[in-house]
Amino acid sequence: MPFLDLLRTSLIVLTVAVPLSPAAASAPSPGVEALTAKVRELENLRSLIVSQHGNIVTEQALKGSSLERPTNIKSASKTILSALVGAAIERGVFKGVDQPVAELLGSSVPQDADPRVKRITIGHLLSMRAGLERTSGRNYGAWVSSDNWVRYILTRPFADEPGGRMLYSTGSTHLLSAALTKASKRSTLELAREWLGEPLDVMVPPWTRDPQGIFLGGNEMALSPRALLRFGEMVRQGGVIDGRRVLPENWIKESWQPRTSSPFTGDHYGYGWFMREMRGHMVYYAWGFGGQMVYVAPSLGMTVVMTSNPTEPSREDNYIGQLHALVADGIIPALEARSDDPPSTGSTAPAP
Repeated sequence: MPFLDLLRTSLIVLTVAVPLSPAAASAPSPGVEALTAKVRELENLRSLIVSQHGNIVTEQALKGSSLERPTNIKSASKTILSALVGAAIERGVFKGVDQPVAELLGSSVPQDADPRVKRITIGHLLSMRAGLERTSGRNYGAWVSSDNWVRYILTRPFADEPGGRMLYSTGSTHLLSAALTKASKRSTLELAREWLGEPLDVMVPPWTRDPQGIFLGGNEMALSPRALLRFGEMVRQGGVIDGRRVLPENWIKESWQPRTSSPFTGDHYGYGWFMREMRGHMVYYAWGFGGQMVYVAPSLGMTVVMTSNPTEPSREDNYIGQLHALVADGIIPALEARSDDPPSTGSTAPAP
């Protein structure tokens, strides 16, 4: 039987809703063994969690991985950073997405910077439309080898005007981390722990910092698969989890508005979220190097988390295409078959 057909069959067998808690989710369910065997054909996949309406459909930890242990989520942390920006705007730390980032960075802006730097807004950075030459891809090494990451970014030549086409760059999200640090007078780690970690009841470990001590915005953050599930579930529910509001509902809607398109995939991009239609459902997803993924489809009540080997690229060998196919051709049809089941009132359990 073809892989995706077996996957659909295995998921459909899991018709008994399992509350989103580690203890309950570990209970054996019919079909899990067959599903695990086929999922293991994806050599780079390390974990998979599928939930619908607050219930786990299946979860798998592969090749010695753990659902509780933090793992490097790479550029999926850009989506986390977008959430922090929404929280900062709600708290008055930032004025809004139209605020120029230069007024937040102050003396960190080099005096000889191109005057167009002053036109770059928070919204431009969130949507990868700053216009500055990219610091990702082949330019990443030179950037992180520099002695001042913020100044290096701001002295790159302009490849487009601010607000122009998408130029995917970790430098853009690092400027947001620097702006958060300057404006709040607190580290991005502290903000992530207070604004997201505490209400989600998840652990946020320290991660890489630049030479000035600013936590890297948009890469190298580590969260466990279950922590990512908590985050995805909160977003799916419009910024609320366990009856507690974490983010403004309007921020979720703003983040999911298409603002540009990826030159690599053609998928739309909002504020830290990619989006594509899968089998008639709009799916919003976070994407990190190697295949660190969070998929959210509100119309299905679906949240899917995948983590993968973080040292192997996901785009060059179309591994990302395989992950998208897993969702579109396997998981979504299975969830559609379960969609007549009444939604659960359960929510995700605390994640280490």
